[in-house]
Amino acid sequence: MTTNIPGYTYGSTSLQKSPVSIDDFAKLKQASLFGDDDVRYLKMSHDVLKDQVEQILDVWYGFVGSTPFLLHYFTNAADGQPNMDYLGGVRKRFGQWILDTANAEYNQDWLNYQYEIGLRHHSSKKNTTDNVKSVPIIHIHYIFALLIPITTTLRPFLEKGGHSRDDVDRMQDAWRKSVLMQVILWSQPYIKSGEF
Repeated sequence: MTTNIPGYTYGSTSLQKSPVSIDDFAKLKQASLFGDDDVRYLKMSHDVLKDQVEQILDVWYGFVGSTPFLLHYFTNAADGQPNMDYLGGVRKRFGQWILDTANAEYNQDWLNYQYEIGLRHHSSKKNTTDNVKSVPIIHIHYIFALLIPITTTLRPFLEKGGHSRDDVDRMQDAWRKSVLMQVILWSQPYIKSGEF
């Protein structure tokens, strides 16, 4: 996948291979009740959301920006002030993440990038992509908790596509499952070897 977004390395051969295999991910999908219909509804959401990405990010960034203990993860280590360049770089990749989630292309490249995202939240690689001096880790409990505001605040945007209420419900449900599975994959660097 080709974009001009700095630090967006989906599909790059330089990424570490995910320790989670395609077979492991198939089991995770099964455990999450994620099936072909969910893929179909995620792809349906792509057409609805693709022209609303900036507005979605405004809502999500508004939430993080107004929540000091979340904004903390994007502050300068030296003075505790928000690093606007860091927030801007992450925002561009976050926008692409919306589109990637809605594309629902689950393959080895996708798994590898999920592993990379996890590393970038963990002390293993946090701050390296944007070459910043910020706090060294995003604590995992907030990553899991943010599943709720992300998938809940998405609904008004999904409703703008002119689809039936049932279709909107199914798109939102597919997003919940997908984001949950992604957060589970991102958590891998936080978990002791052999315990994931």
